[in-house]
Amino acid sequence: MPGAPPGAVLFESIHDDLVAAWEAKGPGYQPRTRHFAAAETPKYVNRLIRETSPYLLQHAHNPVNWYPWGDEAFSDAKALGRPVLLSVGYSTCHWCHVMEHESFEDEHIARFINEHYIPVKVDREERPDVDAIYMQAVQMMTGHGGWPMTVWLTPDRRPYYGGTYYPPYDGDRGQPIGFLSLLGRLEHVFKNQPSHVEDSAKRVAEAIRSQSIQAGGGDLPGPKVLHAAFMFCHDNVDRREGGMLGAPKFPSSLPIRLLFRYHRRTGENAALDMARLTLRKMANGGMHDHVAGGFHRYSTDEEWLVPHFEKMLYDNALLAVAYAEGWQVTKDDEFARVARDILDYVARDMTSPEGAFYSATDADSIGPDGHMEEGYYFTWTPDELREALGADAVRLVEAYFNVTPYGNFEGRNILHVTRPLDEIARTLSLSMDKARTMLAEARAVLYAKRNERPAPLRDDKILTSWNGLMISAFARVGFAFNEAAYIERAERAATFVLSHLAEDGRLLHSFKDGRARHRGYLDDYAFFIAALLDLFEATGDVRPLREAKRLTGELDRLYGDGEGGAYFMTASDHEQLLVRQKPYYDGAEPSGNSVAVLNLLRLNALTGDDAYRARADKAMAAFGDVMDRMPMAMSEMLLALDFRHDRVWEIVIADSQDGGGNARMLDALRGSFQPNCVLARAGREADAPIAEGKTAVSGMCTAYVCEQGICRQPVTSPEKFLAQISEVRSLRDA
Repeated sequence: MPGAPPGAVLFESIHDDLVAAWEAKGPGYQPRTRHFAAAETPKYVNRLIRETSPYLLQHAHNPVNWYPWGDEAFSDAKALGRPVLLSVGYSTCHWCHVMEHESFEDEHIARFINEHYIPVKVDREERPDVDAIYMQAVQMMTGHGGWPMTVWLTPDRRPYYGGTYYPPYDGDRGQPIGFLSLLGRLEHVFKNQPSHVEDSAKRVAEAIRSQSIQAGGGDLPGPKVLHAAFMFCHDNVDRREGGMLGAPKFPSSLPIRLLFRYHRRTGENAALDMARLTLRKMANGGMHDHVAGGFHRYSTDEEWLVPHFEKMLYDNALLAVAYAEGWQVTKDDEFARVARDILDYVARDMTSPEGAFYSATDADSIGPDGHMEEGYYFTWTPDELREALGADAVRLVEAYFNVTPYGNFEGRNILHVTRPLDEIARTLSLSMDKARTMLAEARAVLYAKRNERPAPLRDDKILTSWNGLMISAFARVGFAFNEAAYIERAERAATFVLSHLAEDGRLLHSFKDGRARHRGYLDDYAFFIAALLDLFEATGDVRPLREAKRLTGELDRLYGDGEGGAYFMTASDHEQLLVRQKPYYDGAEPSGNSVAVLNLLRLNALTGDDAYRARADKAMAAFGDVMDRMPMAMSEMLLALDFRHDRVWEIVIADSQDGGGNARMLDALRGSFQPNCVLARAGREADAPIAEGKTAVSGMCTAYVCEQGICRQPVTSPEKFLAQISEVRSLRDA
């Protein structure tokens, strides 16, 4: 290892352990490095070889003497009097790969790091607690953040400088100062200006702590926050392409599900138009994988055309639900097709043999010249299409997906749609049925042909939090479309989490290579509890509800802030970091607090236990100032606020005596957009008290529609049931 510390104490003492870990990988293991001592034998191996994280293993054969996050690294930094170089990223991050190739695989740079620093590598998806704290520091110091994240720390874990990606040498990529020069300068400051480093570290640490403290107290925010969020969207929406103005465009930038709820309770057509346009434009753009299904992470341009090609499980889970709700609101069959398209992709390409869901796939793959290229796997030339398809299918595919000889991405074509299929069919003298059939067959052929290319890396770790989101997607979409196979997949994944990602009654965060690691975070509990509630409503099985209530008790006990309200990211017995954060920002993923609050309100409606609602109110009050000042910062929390200020229907279905009457009654509910309701089946009184005393009237399937325990006349007609639940409390009157 170039420049590694003198071996007797810090390196050679663990050398045998690293060799054993390397040998245990087996013949299928492929070291990711350009440095080899012999054929397929890497020249270097570091402590990361003992990890299970795909991201950390990507760096296990760098010439950098990496440590994982932990006491060993900071103890060695203190013993040697060195700063810590913290590098945070994730396995499918394009610019993380670039910095690895340019800097961490560079032996000259690695030698300098090994001689002057203790380098620590963190997978942000495994340690969101570490990532969140130091990302906050970087954003305060630079005004922006992102990955890879690079932070200089003192041996007591306080940051004194930070940034994101750095090119390796002065002048590279047009930057006057490269990574190596910056490493030298900041190590010099650490050694020769300790008071300056101490002042900077103290100032940043205090700012992090002060920004992470929520005062608590205050009043429950009112409906005016929902109106303010709508007006922000109205004033900043891209009226031509959907989403927010500007680039890049993220799916989460416009709160589509909130806009559907706002339209439902105000009749404001502008809210519906914004949401519907955005769903259509995303589905037609290049951010949507038109061959295999699913969505890439975001669009680099304003037109949803050129994506950042990685695919994340959480994006696809959230989008599947958004498109299903879009179908319920608009009855647009294209939205239903896209929701199915997402889940079919996940079921086929992102599901483990045991039924749990993998995390992500990479943006980069090996191109024809043997080098890693972003997007090559997903793009096409006209010649490649002609080689794969017959002449008629080529004409349809090229016209529908806008394929040209010049391409739209580095000489190749990102498939995207700008004209409806019926217009293309008329131009080609095809019937719509024929065009649909040909297009479906062509997609299947192109999928098989594309699979002959080297595929992007798949990050196959299983995260409880993201599995929770995808379980919810399969359960909710399965219920809406009456697809038993989707609901069965949700049940199977939930069983995996409860069997493999729980210990002593508590959730764990990550599973890989047969090992579950890291105590669960707030997101793990919040997202998985939501998934269990969705499973209960989709199936009527009381076991998910029982587990949801038990886990909510664990969440309150270990993560709750009894004084200030809401929940901390980490448990009370978690590793002590610079600060115990209480997350609230709803970004690409919803905040755990936002989802937890809605869980509490749903449990209140199902059980009648007002303690749940009291905790939800206290949590929303804790963030009331943020919602008043920046409602779009908490767009997912606003779903809970809308639920809280709405008439919440407590629906109980009592089946007919012959046990076959549920279908028509449930079908009425499936096709109706009813975001602020809960559903139970009769006979579940012990776990869902709202079902108490509800029986089939005259032996016929009966629906009970109640509000705060007061029920309307039970009905046996789906039409009357639908009329009852279609009554809306205007948001303007709430």
